[in-house]
Amino acid sequence: MRSFLISILLMCSLAVPAAEAAPKYDVVIRGGRLIDGAGNPWSNGDVAVKDGRIVAIGRIDGDGAREIAAKGLYVSPGWIDMMDQSARAGLSIGPAENKVRMGVTTAISGEGGVPVKAAELADYFAQLQRQGVSMNFGSYYATHQARIEVMGDAAGAPDSKQMDAMKARVAQAMEAGAFGVATALIYPPASFQSTQDLIELARVAARYGGMYASHMRDESADLLKAIAESIEIADRSGARVEIYHLKAAYALGWGTLMREAGALIQQARNRGVDIAADVYPYTAGGTGLSVTAPNWIFADGVDEGMKRLADPTVRARLKRELQEGSQPGWSNLVKAAGGWSNITLANAHSSQYRQYEGMNLQQIGEQLERDPADAAWDVVLAALPKRAMGFFHLMSEQDVATALQFPWTSIGSDAGVAERGALPAEGLAHPRAFGTFPRVIAKYVKQRKVLRLEEAVRKMTSWPAARMGLDGRGLLRPGMHADITVFNLEQLDDLATYENPTAFPAGIEYVLVNGRVVIDKGRHTGARPGLVLRGPGYRQAD
Repeated sequence: MRSFLISILLMCSLAVPAAEAAPKYDVVIRGGRLIDGAGNPWSNGDVAVKDGRIVAIGRIDGDGAREIAAKGLYVSPGWIDMMDQSARAGLSIGPAENKVRMGVTTAISGEGGVPVKAAELADYFAQLQRQGVSMNFGSYYATHQARIEVMGDAAGAPDSKQMDAMKARVAQAMEAGAFGVATALIYPPASFQSTQDLIELARVAARYGGMYASHMRDESADLLKAIAESIEIADRSGARVEIYHLKAAYALGWGTLMREAGALIQQARNRGVDIAADVYPYTAGGTGLSVTAPNWIFADGVDEGMKRLADPTVRARLKRELQEGSQPGWSNLVKAAGGWSNITLANAHSSQYRQYEGMNLQQIGEQLERDPADAAWDVVLAALPKRAMGFFHLMSEQDVATALQFPWTSIGSDAGVAERGALPAEGLAHPRAFGTFPRVIAKYVKQRKVLRLEEAVRKMTSWPAARMGLDGRGLLRPGMHADITVFNLEQLDDLATYENPTAFPAGIEYVLVNGRVVIDKGRHTGARPGLVLRGPGYRQAD
């Protein structure tokens, strides 16, 4: 009887298969060419991911719940956008498809500020995290926001009480998690802030370990003066400085001005100033057409400025100043571009002028039988309350390549989030919103051989992570957050153009954010595993 029972038990054990062992890892990327992000040559290997972290690199024996075959593909840390424009898109950031489809896993925003007051910034970040985003996201707080909160958008110097109130708001933003203060000094009312004002506000950010990031007062004829101002702010405030979208936007200085700018920054670095810059790989900038009017018209605020812009008498003066010069502190982008023929209407934001999109302002003026300045300002007024946007063809390919070769430059798109087939929230139809990061490799590594592949990746990963203090990001190493971009170098190409600015790139195969697959064989999975990243002054509320 006993032997009979043993036989029955043996038969039962054979009939019921043993429970399968759970996979050891969440994801294993097999057989890729690993680029560590530090600039080292690539090497073959596997990457294992568990609980949002890279846990092993090399030859991985255990299985992953998800296995990704990466033979022939390159595996790098996720790419970091140092000049994102998504903060004002606010809670619509969501899938951020144009960013993650470019290989971007982290974006740092804030040139234009955030869409809430300093006192509300902590709640904004918390709500954004609750809603969920597909990439990691952090932001600066803009100096002009503090100014507007305290004294409105008109010109004028703050008194001591107003400055104290602005400094208190910067402190509040830093404790809420801002990475520092940012400026956009060609645009009113930021343009009304003096160097001393900026030093005072940057000094507060520096106390918290924050940075001073700047779209400088001039990127054309007075580029070197603008860089000197940034260096002075660094010297006198103690803040680290990031120059936004470094460019030599001045045709008369092409081939020389960028080299001089690089030398000036390097001299400052040589004596210990912590200053660096980011770059986008295009020769056309993009912004609102209202920058073609001198800043003084906005001295009493934007609303009053737009009334002045409609006044024929004021326009006559503005046209003279376009030719002869205006008050100090205004960057004449019409002159810098070489005239209206090098400024293209990108987005009119009005049915009246939509038909002229893609034409330059000289052509539009001829079509309308108006002076091109009148045509530009009529387009601006028709778009209100939105910003009519233009492309300003200001840079040379040679200077872009020179800027990319400086060891202290990183990459920034100067573009916000967008969904499939749509423009970013700011309404600028610039291909940089969909093509920036693949273009760096496709054009400047593969085609022009300006950069080594590993150096291009360093500029997108470990270098910006080090600049921003993003602990645990920017490198392919065990223990790091599993932000990973897997791409096909042969197929990698930016397909977005000025004519078709919302085309997704080719060759970005997989993107992982905090260990979860967001891009799978080139398609968005819908996952939103991104984290809101907070700066060094963050103090979590009780």
